[in-house]
Amino acid sequence: MAGKIDAKLAELGITLPTPMAPIANYVPFVITGNLVVISGQVPAVDGKIVLTGKVGPGGLSIEQGQAQARQCFINLLTHLKNACGGDLDRVEQVIRLGGFIAAPAEFSQHAQVMNGASDLAVAVFGDAGRHARTTVGVPSLPADVPVEVEGMFRIA
Repeated sequence: MAGKIDAKLAELGITLPTPMAPIANYVPFVITGNLVVISGQVPAVDGKIVLTGKVGPGGLSIEQGQAQARQCFINLLTHLKNACGGDLDRVEQVIRLGGFIAAPAEFSQHAQVMNGASDLAVAVFGDAGRHARTTVGVPSLPADVPVEVEGMFRIA
């Protein structure tokens, strides 16, 4: 029987993808006490990167960047579900999200791009999805992806 978070994902039309394997020497998540820290996730779909480039002038639009941040959060959820033994109802709070936005130096709307992940966190978890956040603009990201998002969650 699906839990309430799985039902919410279905209501939102979200199917969790096959997770992308780490592309370097790290693990997808670490559990310490009741915290799950999930490594930065890129906007891959079923383990494959589908969009590259930078957000901003001459590159992806803010809306495209938001969609990529949203996909990063979906990928966080895939690893979070694995960390929770398949039961996302164990998530008590989204503690923190960290976002990295590849953009040219003149771009300054990083926060709007990261809202793609933050808005989905709240849509999925309600008030428990409200979180602290850091958003940073960077000149490049691994595999030339436009966005990367990491997360910390409290679980039961």
